[in-house]
Amino acid sequence: MTRIALPEIQFDSELVRVSFELERLRGQIGRGTTPESVFVELHGLFQLLTSIASARIEGNRTTINDAVRGLQAVRPGVDSTPDRFREISNIQEAMEFLDGLDESIPLTHVLIRSLHESTVRGLQREGDPTPGEYRRVNVGITHAEHIPPSHVLLMPEMDDFLEFVNRDVPAHQQLIHAAIAHHRFLWLHPFQNGNGRVSRLISYFMLRRHGFVSAVGLRTVNPTAVFGSDRAGYYDALAGADDLSDVGVREWCTFFVSGMQLDLQRLERLQHFDFVNDELIGPAIEQMRVAGDLADTDASVLKRAVLLGEVKAGDVADILTGSASARSISLRRLLDRRLLVPTREGSRYYRPSFGPNDLTVHIVRRLDVIGMLPSILRD
Repeated sequence: MTRIALPEIQFDSELVRVSFELERLRGQIGRGTTPESVFVELHGLFQLLTSIASARIEGNRTTINDAVRGLQAVRPGVDSTPDRFREISNIQEAMEFLDGLDESIPLTHVLIRSLHESTVRGLQREGDPTPGEYRRVNVGITHAEHIPPSHVLLMPEMDDFLEFVNRDVPAHQQLIHAAIAHHRFLWLHPFQNGNGRVSRLISYFMLRRHGFVSAVGLRTVNPTAVFGSDRAGYYDALAGADDLSDVGVREWCTFFVSGMQLDLQRLERLQHFDFVNDELIGPAIEQMRVAGDLADTDASVLKRAVLLGEVKAGDVADILTGSASARSISLRRLLDRRLLVPTREGSRYYRPSFGPNDLTVHIVRRLDVIGMLPSILRD
């Protein structure tokens, strides 16, 4: 058994340079002007895109248009949902589950197996014959030279993996720590199928544990966006580390950390509300209106909700003229389409929703225009 350790790193290496730049960027996040309610919705949108990207890395070719429509129709426990939508929905539910966990909890065998069971649940082509159970057979990896350890050695290897993941490391090593864990999990290949999806969830878990998604401003960080921006480079960098040499592991870590730098640079722009409103959400709403999918008054109400973060009926009285009941009917149209949602159950304050709904695809198109959409999602 090869113990997991951080590789030796030269101070003047690219990996160290990017790691320092990441710490600088991390310190700047969270001081922006974007309202919390808008950031929460951006988080939900990017989690949706991350789920689609993670499924696409595994070969699911569902378009964003189809995914949005299909996910709106997914019903928990309904077996008739097509595999390609169920796979995306499963990943999204697993990320929502992780978002609800205390960030200080350790990674355990039970949690890993639970993540696996939830990602392969109800799937045929991309399922697993033993959901939530470590493999009891030897396996190979398609299109890879590396042969995972025998199933006989898997438990001690996974024990070592968990000891490494749950280690406390200084801030400047945290992304390297997450990168090495991501590779080693795939190297161990503890399940017969679904390892890639679980490995990306574990990376998200580790970023949360290291404080990368604790603040409101950081909630859109997710390493799957990195992998989806260069799928071929992702697989090549992983394969290069399979010999567990310092050189290969350093190159993989450099790929991972450099991608996270790009993701944080994207996020830094999203914390400025002028940018979010003027370049992303506002134009998306206008595209939807011009396309005939949104009435002029409804578009104005939605823009007002984005501007204020949340609205009540009185906040849009100048847009929805007439009686209070008429305003309620107009707001109901937006609520029924889930373009507005209550800030909490039973509340009469409403915040804008970015999906999955009819606005989602228009926002995604704007993300593509401004260079924020991972290449794997460009249809």
